[in-house]
Amino acid sequence: MGNIKVYKKVWIGLAALLCAAALLIVQNSRKKEIVLEFGMFTGSNWDVATANSFVLIDKAIARFEAEHPGVRIHYYSGVLKEDYSEWFSRKLLVGREPDVFMVLGTDFNQFSSLGVMKNLDELIERDAAFEPDRYFSSAFCTGQYGGIQYALPYETVPTLMFVNKTLLTKEGIAMPDQDWTWEDLFAICEKVTKDTNGDGVPDQFGIFNYDWKDAVCSNGGEIFDSDGTQGYFTDERLVESVKYIRQLNELNQGQKVVQEDFNNGNVAFMPLTFAEYRTYKTYPYKIKRYANFQWDCITMPAGTKGDNLSQVETLLMGISSSTGEEELAWEFLKLLTYDEELQTEIFRYSQGASVLKAVTQSSEMESIVQEDMEEGDTVISGRLLGRVIEEGHIEPQFKRYEQAIALADSEISNILENDKTVDSSLKILQRTINNYLRQ
Repeated sequence: MGNIKVYKKVWIGLAALLCAAALLIVQNSRKKEIVLEFGMFTGSNWDVATANSFVLIDKAIARFEAEHPGVRIHYYSGVLKEDYSEWFSRKLLVGREPDVFMVLGTDFNQFSSLGVMKNLDELIERDAAFEPDRYFSSAFCTGQYGGIQYALPYETVPTLMFVNKTLLTKEGIAMPDQDWTWEDLFAICEKVTKDTNGDGVPDQFGIFNYDWKDAVCSNGGEIFDSDGTQGYFTDERLVESVKYIRQLNELNQGQKVVQEDFNNGNVAFMPLTFAEYRTYKTYPYKIKRYANFQWDCITMPAGTKGDNLSQVETLLMGISSSTGEEELAWEFLKLLTYDEELQTEIFRYSQGASVLKAVTQSSEMESIVQEDMEEGDTVISGRLLGRVIEEGHIEPQFKRYEQAIALADSEISNILENDKTVDSSLKILQRTINNYLRQ
């Protein structure tokens, strides 16, 4: 009987030791768990409808955590794009900014100049497996500020020219070629702009929402120098671009063209992003807009001194300069932006294009995009899409860019709307902008 009591005490003691050991192991494992914070916003960066904003990120997180035991990625859901800058600023103020995060285009220059983001040049230099040439150069360069790489591109969209094929057919006009010019655009706009209901004013128009910045892109011009120290508003290519927009506007005989005119099929052309192209070519959004006419997209028309180029916008991702997990943050950033498998998923779960050349120019991309379109709809080729992105125009990155371009846009709109002399008005704007930039 005494032996049984001894055995019980031994077993109870062993059980207690095992429980204590198990508890210690759990506590140690918890202590060893590394949490990387990821900053993202809900919805599309391109301001089009999307229901899948978390799917791709969740896939990336699941894969990263599986490949890195003891590491957990955490993000806050429900932060809208329009609230993201304020949300991030609050995190920054209390020193709790995410380790890896999305960077809005309007925030990039500010973050770079204030040291919010880590300089990635050293990480890139010592990563022998990392090849920047795999990215489209336009997308990759968007993440540079002052010659330093502060962010990597995640998703990109070029601007294309929307063409109302039904209206052109009605007017006996052939679809323009991919290498069409300003002269071609003007001739078509001149032909289609007319009064169709006999009330004495035009109600069918050539183009909507094509502005001076679009024209500068395709005329080989620049608006500012790369350092943000001066504007080029007296440059021949920019002056010519503003005059060209005036000529197009004059075709409308004083009538203001609005979005509803285009939606109703009464306008031949309108610039739109690749994201809008994908959204409004697919169900159910296709039946909500542009359902009463056939349409397609081509390149932008080339100016007299330029090429068929357009603006390219890119969603960037960066690493906090104060992260305590530099290597893990770099690996997660690479997974999101550099992995071909995940970048291919952008075409399934978002409306933008991959920033990797091999992915966007692949036949798989064309197949994925075709899945969401009706049979017979033309899918933009990977080769053409790749060329438009690779050769596309990107905004210069300097601290005062947002304010400077807003000032320039306002003044040039005033020149066009109030019939001011272009050459002399742009000389005044040049002085105004340069004084502002050099303050």
